Amino acid sequence: MSVKPITEDDLHGFVDGALDETREVEVSVYLETHPEIAARIDSYGRQRLDLRAVLNPVAEEPVPSRLNLSHLVEMRKQSRPPFWRMAAAAVVLLAAGGSGGWMLHGMYRQSSEGMVALADEAVDSFATYAPDRTRPVELRADNTAELVDWATERMGRKPVLPDLSKSGYRLMGGRMISTSHGAGLMLMYDDDSGTRLVMLTRPMVADQNKPMAPHAQGKVEGWSWASGGMGYSLVGALPADTLHPLADDIRHQTETGA
Repeated sequence: MSVKPITEDDLHGFVDGALDETREVEVSVYLETHPEIAARIDSYGRQRLDLRAVLNPVAEEPVPSRLNLSHLVEMRKQSRPPFWRMAAAAVVLLAAGGSGGWMLHGMYRQSSEGMVALADEAVDSFATYAPDRTRPVELRADNTAELVDWATERMGRKPVLPDLSKSGYRLMGGRMISTSHGAGLMLMYDDDSGTRLVMLTRPMVADQNKPMAPHAQGKVEGWSWASGGMGYSLVGALPADTLHPLADDIRHQTETGA
């Protein structure tokens, strides 16, 4: 019997532990053969745990009298303002447990900006383009002038293309990518063993100046930071401590223009 296609609802149900045993096994097998999706689902699970850790102390507090059922009914009769509807919805979602956690998770992800969004975009770019052996970049390294002009036109800022050759990594080239916060420039590097790195840079909507910080999603780790309104994120399938000196080199070059 053929297995029913795995849907996004199945993936979300897998994160929440809401699937029956048969479907959970089917999703597990699917994720083993789709590592890029498995990495995304793994990050959802970790973010769900993080969100629970933040909200658990609130959940253990007594419900404020202004949010008890009789008070809310009375407020509804008096056409309470939108704030109370939002507060009541938050209480219901928190009490709902797993599925409520997923809904709050979605709200958290959709509203994320700044460094969290930049890191996610860099990891997504790596997952999409690093495995591509046919056309990982749109413009190759011998077209850097055209790449810089393209990026300058789209981002409104002239980018620096860092040189990592002293660390054994060559610039393969790059491409412009679309993010929910505007256009970004993705650069790809590789070394003699074929190890690939991705650097994403774009103007920042939030967190316009932030110190360098590590992050990880599945097997992909990286460092992200922001300076002068531009964000930078270097990611790869390497330990964060291996990437750190490369990120420091990039930061130095982008800040000095050399």
